[in-house]
Amino acid sequence: MNQYWKIAVIGSGPAGFYAAGELLRQKSWEIKVDMFERLPTPFGLVRGGVAPDHQKIKSVQKIYTRIAENENYRFFGNVEFGRDIYRADLMEIYDAVIYSVGSPTDRKLGIGGENLSGSHSATEFVAWYNGHPDFCDYKFDLSARNAFVIGIGNVALDVARV
Repeated sequence: MNQYWKIAVIGSGPAGFYAAGELLRQKSWEIKVDMFERLPTPFGLVRGGVAPDHQKIKSVQKIYTRIAENENYRFFGNVEFGRDIYRADLMEIYDAVIYSVGSPTDRKLGIGGENLSGSHSATEFVAWYNGHPDFCDYKFDLSARNAFVIGIGNVALDVARV
């Protein structure tokens, strides 16, 4: 019998890091956390979905880095759930599994012209300009004098500025 609890966290974005942080912070039991991430690097959309000039927002990575420095934390990158590791295997090794995976796809708007050449989702565009490995081969024609951006949030403003 272990003298500690072994917890697997699938996904290394904000939800995964906050879960790991809370587990490692509590004092009732000793907890060991292994975090698995499909990408080679951690931090999810904080790394690949926030504009580079939003350093205040990106500064939350410092909190995640402190969590990762805990001696009871381990990170395993380039490990995809459902391809490299499976639920049944994890349940044999760990006392609990936390799933904190993000959505890999966009939601379509269902409007005319949405699938025309030159129409792109914010997910694709933002990931591309942030250097996300899944989008590094995408090509965007930035030579147009005009562009149409749907949305009024921070991401829409970031896209409009580019």
